[in-house]
Amino acid sequence: MRRQMKLAFAAGILLATGATSGASAADMAIKARPVVAPVIATPWTGCYIGGNVGGGWNRMDTVRQLDVTGAPAPADYGREKDSSFIGGGQAGCDFQTGNLVFGVQGQFDFGNIRGRHALTDFPTFSETNNLQSITTGTGRIGYLFTPSLLGYGKLGVAFLRSSNQVFSPAGALVETGGFWQPAITVGGGLEWMFAPNWSVFAEYNYMFTEDDFAHQFTTPAGGQAEVLNVRPHVQTALVGINYKFHWDGPLVAKY
Repeated sequence: MRRQMKLAFAAGILLATGATSGASAADMAIKARPVVAPVIATPWTGCYIGGNVGGGWNRMDTVRQLDVTGAPAPADYGREKDSSFIGGGQAGCDFQTGNLVFGVQGQFDFGNIRGRHALTDFPTFSETNNLQSITTGTGRIGYLFTPSLLGYGKLGVAFLRSSNQVFSPAGALVETGGFWQPAITVGGGLEWMFAPNWSVFAEYNYMFTEDDFAHQFTTPAGGQAEVLNVRPHVQTALVGINYKFHWDGPLVAKY
């Protein structure tokens, strides 16, 4: 009888231990693993497209080289300083390595940076200049002050679309010309990534040419007129927004 009681007691202990182990295993099986949000390893790597608005300033110097007969006839047509609202868009690609970001960008802005002034050597005549569009292709290098704040510099080429008219003392159009002009552009700014695919920026750019750019002007009837040398110095201050298409996928933390 005593032996039977001992066997029953031992069996009870084994059953209790097994039940406890089974419950613990069940608890462990249903316990959810912690969820960690995916992290982009290099959030600035990728291509982007966006828009911008701002202001443009143009200082234009004009000099006559040849007169209507094609003979050399140097004359100072003066300097004009104009400003206006501009707007446009940009697209580019960036590559991030550590705190450095390298990229290329194309940008286009249009407006009506226009003014009028009297000719220095012929003050009864007047001239208008109108910078209509600015197209740039630049390389870009930047440094990340924080993971989301990029300071950058730009260097590249610009193509300026301008038109020019000369008027007689009576106000009649004497000659006109429209042309594209190459230039060098430098600039810099700050860009803030406020969401995984979105950023805003503010930047300043300066465009200039030190080479003589002679253009053959025509009369209102289309005949040959003077050859004028025009030299612009353009500044822009822009703010804008970009949408980025990331190249790399998310990296999920391991356990």
